Amino acid sequence: MVTISIEGTVRSGMGTSSAKAARNAGTVPCVLYGGGGESVHFTVTPDSVRDFIYTGEFKIANVTVGGKTYRCILKEVQYHPVTDVITHIDFLQLVDGHPVNVTVPIRFEGSAPGVRAGGKLVQKVRSVKIKTKPENLVDEMKVSISKLKLGQSLRIRDLAKIDGVEILNSPALPIASIPIPRGLKAGAAEEEEEEVEAAAE
Repeated sequence: MVTISIEGTVRSGMGTSSAKAARNAGTVPCVLYGGGGESVHFTVTPDSVRDFIYTGEFKIANVTVGGKTYRCILKEVQYHPVTDVITHIDFLQLVDGHPVNVTVPIRFEGSAPGVRAGGKLVQKVRSVKIKTKPENLVDEMKVSISKLKLGQSLRIRDLAKIDGVEILNSPALPIASIPIPRGLKAGAAEEEEEEVEAAAE
């Protein structure tokens, strides 16, 4: 699992005015919610969180503020409605034994027979919500496509099961499919028609 380090600066003031002052100074106001109910208010530079925010991977952050380091996950990011600039970040401290809900990407394994037969794999869901304890945390959920044929689909229930990890999405939610190409449909229809004609003769 990828872990990155983020350096934060303690923010003495709280509230709207303090957050606005931080943004005017070119920093991002943040709040870290701890397992014991404590909250840490601090700021970070936009560059320090770029690889943590703008990614399709699930990552852990070691956030250091005031000489203390917290193992965290991303809880929420707020953006400016016009410029899309990050305006606020919420972090959640990971505490062993305390379950957390996170979203992790889905990764396909294997080679699909339907693709080899001329179809195209269409991914409908790229991530899945899971509930687990920090000690069982994973950065992805895997699913095998080695038996996926033309016209078939994979669903959330087909994801590989992991002890201690509960999937929160509906089991029937489609993940990916291999539609039958029009050309192959037309060819199959012609073959069927020829077989019917031959049988009639």
